[in-house]
Amino acid sequence: MNGRALPIAVHSDTVIAEWIDRNGHLNLAYYLVLFDRATDALFDRLGIGAAYSAASGCSLFVAETHTLYERELTLGARVAIESHVLGADEKRLHLAHEMFAAESRRRAALLEGMVLHVDLKTRRVAPFPAALAASLAAAVTSAPPSGTGRRIGALHGA
Repeated sequence: MNGRALPIAVHSDTVIAEWIDRNGHLNLAYYLVLFDRATDALFDRLGIGAAYSAASGCSLFVAETHTLYERELTLGARVAIESHVLGADEKRLHLAHEMFAAESRRRAALLEGMVLHVDLKTRRVAPFPAALAASLAAAVTSAPPSGTGRRIGALHGA
């Protein structure tokens, strides 16, 4: 292995015509659509997807995301999105998705996000059940994807 942890989930998709913008490439909004689909796949794999919400009355809400756009994707491009858990505590899940052009395996984008466990009745952040919190903590990767932990700020001293 190349020193990177294997992803927990992989989602595949294809860029369609409706997602192409006036510049002839995937519009930034649709990168988020693809990442959202990957999030659903990850949540299902972790046992916190739609079935969990229906049974528990709890769900996950996105609190923050950071997206790094590295390469253009054009019409018909096949993508593979690899998902990783970067951290978990009693109420939060820190995740990352890497989007790759399927044929070249070159990374096109990275999304890093923080999601909160929310009780849908109160609409307030609530702790995960203990067993679930333990399984989420066990899913944390030992090798986060490159580019995570970045922040946006003004350039100084240039």
